[in-house]
Amino acid sequence: MTDLLLATFKRIMSMTDFQTSWIQLVFYTAYFCLALPAAWFIRRYSYKAGVLLGLGAYAVGALLFYPASIVMEFWFFLLALYILAGGLSILETSANPYIIAMGPAETGTRRLNIAQAFNPVGSIAGILIGKYAILGNLHEADAEDRMEMSEAALRSIQEAELSSVMSAYVGVAFVIVAVFILIALVKLPDMKESSDGGFVHEITELLKRKKYLLGVLAQTFYMGAQIGVWSFTIRYAMQNLGFNEADASNFYLASIVCFSLCRFAGTGLMFGFSPQKVLLAFAALSCVCCVMAIISGCGIVGTLSVVGISAFMSIMFPTIYGLACEGLGERTKMGASGMIMAIIGGAIFTAIQGRVSDAFGIKASFVIPLICLVVVFIYAASYNRLSEKK
Repeated sequence: MTDLLLATFKRIMSMTDFQTSWIQLVFYTAYFCLALPAAWFIRRYSYKAGVLLGLGAYAVGALLFYPASIVMEFWFFLLALYILAGGLSILETSANPYIIAMGPAETGTRRLNIAQAFNPVGSIAGILIGKYAILGNLHEADAEDRMEMSEAALRSIQEAELSSVMSAYVGVAFVIVAVFILIALVKLPDMKESSDGGFVHEITELLKRKKYLLGVLAQTFYMGAQIGVWSFTIRYAMQNLGFNEADASNFYLASIVCFSLCRFAGTGLMFGFSPQKVLLAFAALSCVCCVMAIISGCGIVGTLSVVGISAFMSIMFPTIYGLACEGLGERTKMGASGMIMAIIGGAIFTAIQGRVSDAFGIKASFVIPLICLVVVFIYAASYNRLSEKK
């Protein structure tokens, strides 16, 4: 739903691609800022407490869309998104290492892939909500038309559009509250881990592990690719196929469906091939699709290539996460915070891609995801050597 907000606010408030990228900048900066506090929290209390805290913050952020829609100021929506994303940062910092800890260390990466294979189900639901509840209710007037409107007429249109945005997020907030209650009532194993040092000591030890640090770097670039591709898929389809936001969102939906299916397929491949080899192959294929999106002279071929990028990015986040955290043992909780902080790449590189798009066009902007995916390929290709050095 957040990715759809870029196209939404571009229409509602007549913004540039760079201005709308502030949505991702704020969203993923919250991931960066809350990850370490989340690691401290779950280290002091428990994984379950972290999950509940994350869900609670998410619900509060989503509910803030109501006053934001009344004030009708972009900064208020950004504040709501920051709190919402902070909740997600705490949630992921808690849940991902919890999954890794739920079984043998050697199958941790595969287990995390299996669990995260179900995430796109939520993504698909979010796109459908956004498509019909938000994009479907946008007024057809573009930026030029809105400049010619009276202030009263423009405000009336914007009120209706922002009300649609609010309704979608507040509706999700009530679902999150229900999930919060469900998890609070279910008894989960504590799985507390002993520690041989304090908070600072654990960070210092992690900084000595080259394999882990390069994994965090690879994850940062991967997130730059993922969020950049997803943020501008709709804009790519609009510009190259002449579709409006609602119709172009079908390609974004197709991207997430392919992402979901290929995550299951990629996880299945890991039963016959090592996670590192699957990551290497998928990184290479995603780079090929990215090049096609940049150079293709046919709108439909280029747009389908963008969908293909999403398909081959599918297993990257949990696989990089699992490979980088392999062997961390009791420091997995703290290591998880670094992997979640790496999500800041989605803010940094999406903003850069927005700038490139404004200056050189949407096709040229996909050189930024290409660079990011090349870094992932290099990490996968060098992983075995890194494992020897640790």
